[in-house]
Amino acid sequence: MLNNKKAVIFDLDGTLVDSMWMWKTIDEEFLGDRGILCPDDLPKDIEGMSFSETALYFKERFDLKESLDEIKEIWVGMSIEKYKFEVPLKPGADVLLKYIAENGLKAGIATSNGRQMVDAVIDSLHIGQYFQVVATSCEVPAGKPAPDIYLKVAKELCVEPANCLVFEDVPAGILAGKRAGMTVCAVDDEFSRDMEEEKRHLADYFINDYHQIFNGNGANE
Repeated sequence: MLNNKKAVIFDLDGTLVDSMWMWKTIDEEFLGDRGILCPDDLPKDIEGMSFSETALYFKERFDLKESLDEIKEIWVGMSIEKYKFEVPLKPGADVLLKYIAENGLKAGIATSNGRQMVDAVIDSLHIGQYFQVVATSCEVPAGKPAPDIYLKVAKELCVEPANCLVFEDVPAGILAGKRAGMTVCAVDDEFSRDMEEEKRHLADYFINDYHQIFNGNGANE
């Protein structure tokens, strides 16, 4: 899947780092503190939304009294320590990042998360040196599944979309990469496992972890 590629672009949560467990807990605690039961359809509804779009969704759906900035500030406060100390890289991601650097490929991050949390996890895992571009969906007109964030990262990397390989963990992100004209590899994650069939259908490749890339088992069969 890396043949003829000049850049690799990663989604962050659930793709590059194992953090979706944290966001499920935060959603439940945030709503629970306000006497609201976390609905089962919430993960699918907010899939791919930018940090700001998600705050707006919460405010409107749950009729929250807090402003959008206040909602985001609360989420940052609830997540920042977890990002610093409890969120690891997905299995084999370190091997792939070293391979990318050693083989002269460019690398970027295209995430729906807020910048403070992105910076916290990148710093704590000491992986900033691998990425030439880190962008969030709050910096573009529309979040995933719109292609905006991937097109932005490719442009800043000075690489044509057709020469980019994207790694994503949810259907909205996979669609964003495909709509940008890129090759997309879906990554298994516990919190999107019920969407595996859809992920396989949408993506060009599917892997359970990054070690598979080097074992030759990443074909999307």
